[in-house]
Amino acid sequence: MSFAFDLPTRSAALDTLRSEVRAFLDQNLSKIPVHERARSWHAFDADFSRKVAARGWVGMTWPKEYGGQERSMLERYVMLEEMVAAGAPVNAHWTGDRQSGQLLLRYGTEAQRRVILPRVARGEIFFCIGMSEPDAGSDLANIRTRAVRTEGGWIVNGTKIWTSGAHQKHYMIMLCRTRPVEENRHAGMSQFLVDLSLPGISVRPIINMAGELHFNEVVFTDCFLPDEALVGSEGNGWKQVMSELSFERSGPERFLTAQVLLRELVRIAGSAPSDHAAVAIGKLSAHLATLRRMSFAVAHALQEKRDVGAVASIVKDLGSVFEQSIPDMARDVFALEDIEDEQFQQVFRYVMLASPSFSIYGGTREILRSIIGKSLQAA
Repeated sequence: MSFAFDLPTRSAALDTLRSEVRAFLDQNLSKIPVHERARSWHAFDADFSRKVAARGWVGMTWPKEYGGQERSMLERYVMLEEMVAAGAPVNAHWTGDRQSGQLLLRYGTEAQRRVILPRVARGEIFFCIGMSEPDAGSDLANIRTRAVRTEGGWIVNGTKIWTSGAHQKHYMIMLCRTRPVEENRHAGMSQFLVDLSLPGISVRPIINMAGELHFNEVVFTDCFLPDEALVGSEGNGWKQVMSELSFERSGPERFLTAQVLLRELVRIAGSAPSDHAAVAIGKLSAHLATLRRMSFAVAHALQEKRDVGAVASIVKDLGSVFEQSIPDMARDVFALEDIEDEQFQQVFRYVMLASPSFSIYGGTREILRSIIGKSLQAA
């Protein structure tokens, strides 16, 4: 079996949009220092997100009746690629635009779409992801959070963990069990649209090794969710969440997270040229060009509504390997202790500390390769 990564025909409209986004970024990122840009899609800036929304670039593929612009997946890809490559702080609107909104478009009720999506597109509300649990990270089918039927809705008890930005977000799409565990562990799950301001929800911070707050533990204690909070069909949660992950695993963020460090390496190498550095940067550039082609091809496949589960997993896996190789290459090629450039050192320190997470979020390497292997077996 071979995996297809077919590219669309070059479009002048995409080139025009790319220029528009670059001009916007030049104007709005000038005061953000380079070491802050290294945080890229992990950086939260609600004001910046509202400016992006005002340009029509949040929910830009959605129908106009729900606040979108009805633009193509390829246009969204170009906009997003420029944002991530420049280190724009897109975290506030990121999840809602990338996957939560897409999920509601496909599985949500008409009321959910009309109430929630225009507000996301305007940059008024932000989403986080309610999937992982203390005993269910990569093995998502092991979730234990339960929603039990009650009059008018559901009572939820359980814990979600590693919930990025939950302390700053307004809503969550939560995956939980609505039926007892069966022989088929993937059965009996459902998704809910959760307003994080509801009683019975506690958001607890998790400080990482760099002393920063990004992750959270979200605890549900007898939290009541009304019937209208159910997303899609009861018991269909696993299928729905797998479709959601296709949007999460294939975008440019899966190989551009460390892009600011790569640019800094090119800058540093330019001040002290060497064959060793030139070869190393050349290899990274070749890998980057290949990943970019593959990722853009997946966006094309999404535009044509083709299944991208396996190819998205390939992009995510190879992208993580590439991103983690950038700080490793820096240590191999440069005598870092001799570089007195503080801007470079700040960027390197951040990426070095963050790099172990590159192969965890969005699906661990082992899980992704299992998905790829199963697709080969089924061929």
